[in-house]
Amino acid sequence: MDTPAPALPPLFVSHGSPMIALEPGDAGRFLQRLGQLWRRRYGPPAAILAVSAHTAARVPVLLAAPRHAAVYDFGDFDPALFRLRYDAPGAPALARALEARLRDAGQPVQRVDDGGLDHGSWTVLRYLFPDADVPVLPLAYVPDAPPAAQFALGAALAPLAREGVLVLGSGSITHNLRRVFAQGLHAPAAGRPEVPESAAFRAWMQARSSARDWEALFDYRRRAPHALDMHPSDEHLLPWYVAAGAGGRDAAPQRLHASVTHGCLGMDAYAFGPEAAALRAAVDAVDAEADAAARPAASAAQGAPAAGA
Repeated sequence: MDTPAPALPPLFVSHGSPMIALEPGDAGRFLQRLGQLWRRRYGPPAAILAVSAHTAARVPVLLAAPRHAAVYDFGDFDPALFRLRYDAPGAPALARALEARLRDAGQPVQRVDDGGLDHGSWTVLRYLFPDADVPVLPLAYVPDAPPAAQFALGAALAPLAREGVLVLGSGSITHNLRRVFAQGLHAPAAGRPEVPESAAFRAWMQARSSARDWEALFDYRRRAPHALDMHPSDEHLLPWYVAAGAGGRDAAPQRLHASVTHGCLGMDAYAFGPEAAALRAAVDAVDAEADAAARPAASAAQGAPAAGA
């Protein structure tokens, strides 16, 4: 008898700023490895349900266009960003079916025929699925709703995991742009030590996730250290709760990746649901192989004679 395929683990990934599309850094390189691992482990998703910090509405809205293009929803960044493309098929049939399912679950969802992928979606999808061959269904979320309500929206999406649909939240695990802009908009992303406030918040999120302390996580703005500093507004963290809700309460969220840019933009990634621990083990194995392969190359480079010697 055939063994049923595992339910796809919902994901939350941090995009930080639009510059991740040009400067992948540790997080972009992780997303590339994750996308390759995902195809080997699960095959391509039937579709991606994308919840990004930058697509919001007064009620949940499904963007049911038959095709999507990259939306350049940012200002004074490198002009090369505006030349990048990510044209992906849409999922109008899934949108119609999901609209009915969400309404049955008490979610006041709407469906429109509009399309487009904001930078929170297309910048990470370019690394995860670079061929743009997987249908994408953006879901605009309600940024004024608290974490528990975001989790409930995600819970209504949970059946998608058994249907081969990847629920993908995109935001940032810490996101204080005032700190970033104080460095200068075009300051290098790498090389700055992490500020203590960011490190404390990220550690708290991982610890409370490992403990499945949902009540603390829902109340993070009061309980987490430096919460209001790391998230002056919380739209970049709320997609974490949608993805978590799609994974359910029973399995502990698993941190798949941890890094920081600009010293204060946390780029952590998480997986949720019963398959999350197995995916984390697979990611750890891939990362260990990459580290082992890099060590001999680094040693050889250090031992090479200087040019002109």
